[in-house]
Amino acid sequence: MNSTVVRTLLARGMLAGLGAGVLAFVFAYLVGEGPVNAAIAFEEAGSHEHGEDLVSRSVQSTAGLATGVLVFGVAIGGIMALAFCFALGRIGRFGARATAGLAALGGFLTVYLVPILKYPANPPAVGDPDTIDKRTGLFVLMIALSVLLGIGAVLLGRRLAPARGNWNASTAAAVAFVAAVSVAMAVLPAGDNTPKGFPATDLWEFRLASLGVQAVLWSAFGLLFGYLAERVLEPGPTRSEVSALVA
Repeated sequence: MNSTVVRTLLARGMLAGLGAGVLAFVFAYLVGEGPVNAAIAFEEAGSHEHGEDLVSRSVQSTAGLATGVLVFGVAIGGIMALAFCFALGRIGRFGARATAGLAALGGFLTVYLVPILKYPANPPAVGDPDTIDKRTGLFVLMIALSVLLGIGAVLLGRRLAPARGNWNASTAAAVAFVAAVSVAMAVLPAGDNTPKGFPATDLWEFRLASLGVQAVLWSAFGLLFGYLAERVLEPGPTRSEVSALVA
């Protein structure tokens, strides 16, 4: 794969990430804002400080939310496009769409799903503000470990495949990944507890909404980028070729 093709796929990956970010923003606004507002109301009810925010809540829930989700989508799109370029042809005899789908699934599992099993997403009012830097650092560390262990599992599966077969090699790699992740989760410290009196329903709805936003983002990216990558790597016949075949 030459540099021109890589640059083209990188641009299309960022475009697909932007499109996926738009869909994720719509989902976040329609589904996620309710639990966030409930968490903010709980926090304000128990606080004696009534200072005004520098940015209004309406701006946070619209322009602020859109900016954050779209920037994240574009960044993920660029990174995953490069991962796609590396993975294509190295993880099996898959076409562009299948490889894009597998890359998106792997990204969703390692970048989001596995880390939140240890450090679940929390709305406002959950967690001590004084420990936010520590909790952020632990979450980033969990992401890094998950990604590295995921890459290690793929490499292990490839190494075992010639001798054990694809099915047995994939099973062994998956078991090794789960075992290594479990050890990492056991070693890392726990996150903050939910404050007393915080509604369990609001917390559950927020975490489901967070999961939904990420699921929409990654699945939409996999579908969009798979289509765009296929147009680059597996182009269909040109109009002149079709005309010649018809004639």
